[in-house]
Amino acid sequence: MHSDKPDYITDKITLFLSGEHPCSYLPGKFSQEIYAQPLVRFDNHIYSQLIYSGFRRSGELVYRPHCKFCSSCIPVRIPVKNFSPNRGQSRILKRNSKIEATIRLPEFNQEHFSLYEKYVNNRHPNGGMDNPEPREFMEMLTCHWTQTFFIEFHLANKLVAVAVMDKLEDGYSAVYTFFDPDLAKHSLGGYAILWQIQETANQGFNYLYLGYLINECPKMSYKKQYRPIEQYINNRWELMET
Repeated sequence: MHSDKPDYITDKITLFLSGEHPCSYLPGKFSQEIYAQPLVRFDNHIYSQLIYSGFRRSGELVYRPHCKFCSSCIPVRIPVKNFSPNRGQSRILKRNSKIEATIRLPEFNQEHFSLYEKYVNNRHPNGGMDNPEPREFMEMLTCHWTQTFFIEFHLANKLVAVAVMDKLEDGYSAVYTFFDPDLAKHSLGGYAILWQIQETANQGFNYLYLGYLINECPKMSYKKQYRPIEQYINNRWELMET
């Protein structure tokens, strides 16, 4: 039985506050982050506690937004055993029924990188992520103290999407997904989330952590389409109302 309440040991964690910088999601606003640094060696137990407490990771940096005048970033997770796809999500599953998924270890793969490069140059031009380097790609998606998987999605023997997942003590964290922007009609980003929800349930876990929901940002508001969904508010998880 997987625990839903990790013992978050605060005296083993030091928190550092970043300086203010322009927000990547909300134009005209400034953001700050808290970065977590354990006083003992980072491991998956501490990482799971931090994810449970609303943190995320980028590479080996584990952070949580901590802005002075804004609380738009809401940590969310899917209680996978209670999830049922809605009509639109059922259509996405049917449309992609011929996709084959393969779970890989987090090793550099030129085919992955080429797809990622195509994705960021198309979806995030001039956003600081375009024209990436292989080293930056791997440093962003992997770290040495947690169990990470790259999920390949193939359609007609062609790689069309890759989802990156971390295994936690009570579920999985959806780290990042990239896909072929030429296949917009397949809703590959949505399909990847639906696949991860099902895989989390299949493994006997309770939650898929999706990172931050930002209602005012279209690129981050899509997460509320997955129901039921829980939000981390006032240091506790609660069901988000419809």
